[in-house]
Amino acid sequence: MAFDLEKQFGSRAFSDYIMRQKLPKSTYESLKKTIREGLPLESDVAEVVAGAMKDWAVSLGATHFTHWFQPMTNITAGKHDSFISPTSDGRVITEFSGKMLSQGEPDASSFPNGGLRSTFEARGYTSWDPNSPAFVKDSTLYIPTAFCSYNGEALDKKTPLLRSMEAVSKQAMRILHLFGNATSRRVVPTVGAEQEYFLVDRELYEKRLDLKICGRTLFGAKPVKGQELDDHYCGSIKIRVSDYMKQLDEELWSLGVTAKTEHNEAAPAQFELAPLFGTANVACDHNQLIMSTMRIIAKKNNLACLLHEKPFEGINGSGKHNNWSLSTDDGINLLDPGKTPYENVQFLLFLCAVITAVDRHPDLLRMSAASIGNDHRLGGYEAPPTIISIFLGEQLTSILEQSGREEQGNHPDDAFAVLSTGVQTLPQLPKDSSDRNRTSPFAFTGNKFEFRMVGSTCSIADANYVLNTIVAESLDEFATRLEHADNFDAELRDIFHDTMRNHGRVIFNGNNYSEEWVKEAQRRGLPMLSSSLEAYASYLKPENMELFEKYHVFSKDECHSRFEVLVENYVKVILIEAAVMLDMADRQILPACIRYAGELAHSLNEVKQAGFILSSAEETLGKMTELIDYIADAVRNLRDIHQKLSSISPSYETALECKSSLEDAMRVLRGHCDAAEALVPKAEWPMPDYTELLHKM
Repeated sequence: MAFDLEKQFGSRAFSDYIMRQKLPKSTYESLKKTIREGLPLESDVAEVVAGAMKDWAVSLGATHFTHWFQPMTNITAGKHDSFISPTSDGRVITEFSGKMLSQGEPDASSFPNGGLRSTFEARGYTSWDPNSPAFVKDSTLYIPTAFCSYNGEALDKKTPLLRSMEAVSKQAMRILHLFGNATSRRVVPTVGAEQEYFLVDRELYEKRLDLKICGRTLFGAKPVKGQELDDHYCGSIKIRVSDYMKQLDEELWSLGVTAKTEHNEAAPAQFELAPLFGTANVACDHNQLIMSTMRIIAKKNNLACLLHEKPFEGINGSGKHNNWSLSTDDGINLLDPGKTPYENVQFLLFLCAVITAVDRHPDLLRMSAASIGNDHRLGGYEAPPTIISIFLGEQLTSILEQSGREEQGNHPDDAFAVLSTGVQTLPQLPKDSSDRNRTSPFAFTGNKFEFRMVGSTCSIADANYVLNTIVAESLDEFATRLEHADNFDAELRDIFHDTMRNHGRVIFNGNNYSEEWVKEAQRRGLPMLSSSLEAYASYLKPENMELFEKYHVFSKDECHSRFEVLVENYVKVILIEAAVMLDMADRQILPACIRYAGELAHSLNEVKQAGFILSSAEETLGKMTELIDYIADAVRNLRDIHQKLSSISPSYETALECKSSLEDAMRVLRGHCDAAEALVPKAEWPMPDYTELLHKM
């Protein structure tokens, strides 16, 4: 049966459309007022909503419910409970109360908490986020929730995101009131996350322990064909992948996720899915749902979905471009310049707020995209460098420079320009006021900013609660200046002027991949946090903790907890990767190399007995025996370092040693093993190689 898009879209999501149908009018209006004004959910309203939600979910085959939350691990979690309640006659009824909907009680000690909860202090709470629709999947009603400790500390990704959304809305509304806006009631950050991923054949995936355990290949020689021809991005989508994408779309659409665009990416076997924009918290929930659904649908198609930032050495990695903007509840995009951006001073003011925020807090932005996986990707001429800069395009840069002057010069008229194709039968194309710069980590793209550093496995919550918070601070400052100004227009000009004078250094419209930019960035005094460990430390800077505390996003204890969780995870990941390398080298690669060397020696001996000399074969045997010794020595060295670091409690100092000594030892072992792979016949190599993984589809 053909998929009826209009009928099936959102059929398994308790959306606004479904709520209007299933709830009494008074309950629906009360719930919408609660959502709109951020009020506490009244118990009687919660009771009616819970009953309607349960009946709807049961009609779709749901037997259980779960409070679905996002702990500090980039994954989702939940405790599944059935709807059943026993009766006195030995039967059961389905039951779901308002309290069950509004609040859950998972074991808070079971998730990373950075010292906020002791192991013996198990109590934690989940709280329903009514802005994000519940949905039914796998016979379970999923209720999007925040997750906090017994004392109210945030143990998840959603809580700080929701806090930051309130902060930026409050400050943005002060600005709008100053410009005479009397209709908008709140401002919401909107987000569209472009999810990149790889697909590989499932049977090949199952033969690679590194892919199964670590999500990336720890060994692998260069394939015979990588991405040298740049023919993948615009190439046709293979039938097998097309079938996968069709099933993925249909599943996501039924869950209310607006999956919009899918295409090949730069590398072979690499793809991208992009949804339509949504409110930040909903977009975050949907991205988590997208990632889990990708894996499930892939398995059903005998494929494996790889979400790691760098699954293959020497091949483009995967990111997650975070497209961020600010909009009012009545549909005004505050970062839309219009056709004449030089006349739209409100837009220019919000633009200046973003520029100021990014220049003041590049460390926090870098931190929000930091992960051990992303360290393999950033700065490698395939992704933005670790230097934070903003791309505006020449037109907007010029407009801002002139807007701070009392007497303004001629403004560029590119906003009204058209592109001529030179073909009479094709129409003239309107030229956007902003160009694209794919090398920039933070680029203005017409009516939004595209933050391109976020890694493919990461939750977008981190990037967005940082963006919301730092922009809230800038808007707060601007609003205060304008509220106390004797001359509003003059103060606006002063803000534009001060922004370019004090923060214009962060604007760079050139090639971020060039060595010249690295030198120029150093001259400008822009920070360069090359590793995640450096970036994590940003949480503990007194000025950053004060910032988060001022806008009620994090307490100082919550900042410390996040730092500890990140460091502990870093250590655990690299120790696991080293253990997998040792296992593969010991039990697969070394035996294969020794076996091949033995076979080669035996064949050479037979040839010599026949009176012939094969100098090339003797040379290969010499290389193999040499590599066997190198691999064995590298294994011993890595094992010694791994055993030493495994016995130490995870700490920042442990993480630093892991980054230096352990990563170096892993790199040496990989180099020798990859060299051996280039010599050993394909049929005798113990695992699928890069050529198979990237091209067998």
